[in-house]
Amino acid sequence: MTLSHTFSVGTLRCHLLEAGRLWLDGGAMFGVVPRTMWSRQITPDEKHRVPLVMRCLLIEHPEGLVLVDTGAGNKEEPKFLEIYGLENAGLEGATQLEDALATAGFLPGDVRWVINTHLHFDHAGGNTLRAGPDASIQSPNRPTAQSPTRLAFPHATYVVQRNELEFARHTNERTRASYLPHNYEPIAAANRWRLIEGDGEILPGISSRLTPGHIPWHQSIVVSSGGATAVFLGDVMPTHHHLPLVWIMGYDLEPLRTLESKRALLRDAVAGGWRVIFEHDANVAMGRLVAEEKGVGLVEVVRAGE
Repeated sequence: MTLSHTFSVGTLRCHLLEAGRLWLDGGAMFGVVPRTMWSRQITPDEKHRVPLVMRCLLIEHPEGLVLVDTGAGNKEEPKFLEIYGLENAGLEGATQLEDALATAGFLPGDVRWVINTHLHFDHAGGNTLRAGPDASIQSPNRPTAQSPTRLAFPHATYVVQRNELEFARHTNERTRASYLPHNYEPIAAANRWRLIEGDGEILPGISSRLTPGHIPWHQSIVVSSGGATAVFLGDVMPTHHHLPLVWIMGYDLEPLRTLESKRALLRDAVAGGWRVIFEHDANVAMGRLVAEEKGVGLVEVVRAGE
């Protein structure tokens, strides 16, 4: 199932779209949390990987259809797909994200705004697609990752933090595996980036909130309308298992900044009765945070596929 849930935030109708699955090392996903603890919550496979999804948020907005994050796209080679356990092939050569859009009643050409929480391949890979007649994600003769690409959403303006784009362009040995230029440079070549700086309104009712730590310029996306608020967390808390403050990914470049980003975000979400959307949780898509004696709890849980 690719369209997992439809809900409203005030007057804004929203859809959670499943853009595929991936499998990542459990130890990397939970950092300093011992395996004996995290494996009680989520079962790893024989390669010690845990199942994750790539969940995107689609918002029907008066200024045009808005898509937050885009999954992994179709441009990577078989070895890459195997390493990360990527499974996002849709029907008839499409990606699962394209199929999910169709299930919601839309085409890629209907999207007017694409907002990236950050530019890692599993969040921005679907910004662009392989061009040409051999573009199928399932093709055994798929050309190399250097092949031409096209914008996946030809009528959209793409939005990201200005400093995140610069960070992606200046990688090192630790970061270069996650930042793949074919996911963002074609957008620059087409002059389709809207680069923003810091917290602020992107469109009426849709705002950026910097939540650094995973990478320095990570942003979560806050949707507010009619007194209701939902926040698309991105990688500051990729699953509901990461709600405890100290459950922080080993992938995070600045884990102590993640800690403070989480502390502030959880405080505001509890105080405001916000719904939180988990981008990578294979089982729990969304819920509302409430205060508990030992931290926070999740109520009104929406499970994947509901």
